[in-house]
Amino acid sequence: MSTSESQEPAVLVERDEKDPAVAVVTLNRPGRRNALTVELKDALVEALNQVAADTDVRAVVLTGNGKSFCVGQDLGEHAEALRADPASSFDTVERHYNPIVLALAEMAKPVVAAINGAAVGAGLGFALACDLRVAAEGASFATAFAAIGLTADSGLSASLVHSLGGARASELMLLGESFNAEQAREWGLVREVVPPEQVLGAALELARRLAAGPTAAYAEIKKALAAGAVSPLEDVLAAEGAAQARLGMTRDHQGAVEAFLAKRRPSFEGA
Repeated sequence: MSTSESQEPAVLVERDEKDPAVAVVTLNRPGRRNALTVELKDALVEALNQVAADTDVRAVVLTGNGKSFCVGQDLGEHAEALRADPASSFDTVERHYNPIVLALAEMAKPVVAAINGAAVGAGLGFALACDLRVAAEGASFATAFAAIGLTADSGLSASLVHSLGGARASELMLLGESFNAEQAREWGLVREVVPPEQVLGAALELARRLAAGPTAAYAEIKKALAAGAVSPLEDVLAAEGAAQARLGMTRDHQGAVEAFLAKRRPSFEGA
């Protein structure tokens, strides 16, 4: 990493110029392909918690600076940790990876991944923890864990099966073969594939659309989808009923019903 790069924040948090209700969180270590050092992981946890707590933010875009989205753990730093103390070298999973994935998946507002380049290992896990994904042409994806004698972290054991089914998830995890952006689109992992220079703009367009929507309902939808993937149908039905009752008390719902009857476009405020 160059001296100039090391002086830059490891993660940038900025507001969209066209819609300040959209926050852009950018991994900012392009010289290292946004590999996950302790510095970057600490900064990413802090950034995600910041935008989650900011009530003025109604949608979030997660992206990487440079030609990679995130290539996973910095193996040079990991090797040093292994040499120093193998028993504690994986403390980072509980300290960093789990909080990052939970912050993305459980954030009470939509998160769009702008996958500007390679998404590997934990980087793939972070992308799949987002709600919607846009990928750049030429972006590559891989699990990569088996190649270094590991199983998955960052929720990939669940998110790959949930997104692709058990057979393809097994193939990707056991063989570790990479796949490209077009395959990701065909499999439903990404919404669209665009030229690299357009990927952030396409993600921002989606985020602006979501920021103008019923964000209280989006939060309930996220919770319902997560629970529905693992819960018995009876529990899903009960949770859906309770969520509908909560949303029925919101101004967003009541106003949208009146707007529908009046044949006008609803305006949502997230409450």
